[in-house]
Amino acid sequence: MEIVYIALGANLGDREKNMRNAHGHIMRLEGIQPGKISKFYETAPFGGPAQPMFLNAALEIKTSMSPHQLLEELQRIELHMGRIRKEKWGPRTIDLDIVFFGDRIVEDAQLKIPHPLMHERMFVLEPLAEIAPNAAHPVLKKTVFQMYQELKTFHQ
Repeated sequence: MEIVYIALGANLGDREKNMRNAHGHIMRLEGIQPGKISKFYETAPFGGPAQPMFLNAALEIKTSMSPHQLLEELQRIELHMGRIRKEKWGPRTIDLDIVFFGDRIVEDAQLKIPHPLMHERMFVLEPLAEIAPNAAHPVLKKTVFQMYQELKTFHQ
């Protein structure tokens, strides 16, 4: 079983309900053991068109799935919950991104782990720092807390 961190986000419909439903769907997947979940953070949209505020959170799970199997399951959940991919960084009922998958590095046409922009996004780092401050980025060789502090300082 590998420890995996997933970023959750929603800014359409009942955001809190969507986040809780997505969490429930993930927990019902075969090969998943629950871990910590952060509180929900309200954040401004990043990039893309004008759109409503987001709720974001971070989730820790343990899984026996491969990274690509997990991606497929998360995308199935997004589709089931009404996610429509019209435009990059557009509004969404739910967004589920694999941030870390153990200490693995995956880079192919379907999947990039660790998430390639996570270290630049407060809406990923803040909830992740709450539940996994010592998780290490396998490429940047920094902890989540270090990246969070650096980004927080940069934005002051």
